Amino acid sequence: MASSASGTETGTGTRGDGVSRSGLVFAVSAYALWGFLPVYFIALAPTGPVEIVAWRILLSLVFCAALIALTRTWRPFRALVRDRRIVLIMGVAGVLIFANWLTYVYATLSGQVVEAALGYFINPIVTVFLGVLVLRERLSAVQWTAVGISIVAVLVLGIGYGQVPWIALVLAFSFGFYGLIKKRVGHRVDAISGLTLETAWLAPVAGVLLTVVAATSGLSIGTEGGWHTVLLLGAGAVTAVPLLLFAAASRRLPLIYLGFIQYFAPFIQFLVGVFVLHEPMPPERWIGFSLVWLALAVLTFDLVRGARAARRAATLEPV
Repeated sequence: MASSASGTETGTGTRGDGVSRSGLVFAVSAYALWGFLPVYFIALAPTGPVEIVAWRILLSLVFCAALIALTRTWRPFRALVRDRRIVLIMGVAGVLIFANWLTYVYATLSGQVVEAALGYFINPIVTVFLGVLVLRERLSAVQWTAVGISIVAVLVLGIGYGQVPWIALVLAFSFGFYGLIKKRVGHRVDAISGLTLETAWLAPVAGVLLTVVAATSGLSIGTEGGWHTVLLLGAGAVTAVPLLLFAAASRRLPLIYLGFIQYFAPFIQFLVGVFVLHEPMPPERWIGFSLVWLALAVLTFDLVRGARAARRAATLEPV
């Protein structure tokens, strides 16, 4: 049971530094799956983004309902449904995640994976910024520096693009506000119940979207071969499984580890966009991304410093 200072794994499922081995596996798996999502959506061609998102909503709802049935957690879920405030909050969260999903799938299918990756690189900084605007939190000088660098990065990228990088900003802010809502209700709403309520709100919208697509360009499901149909039907699992892995990781890992690992997803997306899809990377785009990475490095430095200070303070407290 004793552990060495080298951080090796022990038989208890934790590393020598006290970090859960299974938590690390869950976290890396979740963010790796999110990182490779562009490849999955591209494999669904010629299905358009509207049809993909509509099926993603409906199939996620079916998948989550099946999980609740299998785990026999209908009773706590019904308790949430009876809470009008929670249901309305989840409706707002549903609108935000709908905007996020639609923008992300559109970016993927239109050859703008790199800009989508930028959105998720910016997201941690947007989260800090929202903490100031919405929660009235106070930022340290280091955190303000990170926010300032990220603003300069967006300006550089905007000048380079010749327009505001709206895909990145929509993704960053929609997911930032979504995370803010989830943080407010996270003590009451688990991952599966939350996604079930969100997709239940969006199900009528998805039905309308599929009706419109069927009446105009026609639905692609069942018309592009068996493998395409299987992939499209797997959209619900592809949506819910990383979320479940993340929820499992968040219960086992300190926030600082999740803070580091969250960069896996946009980094993988960036590599896919540049080296697999061969999206252009002119000098101004490299400069903008370098500034974003610098801002993240500054933010990470502040996170590590804060965690160490908290740990020192905890060791000095009397038992």
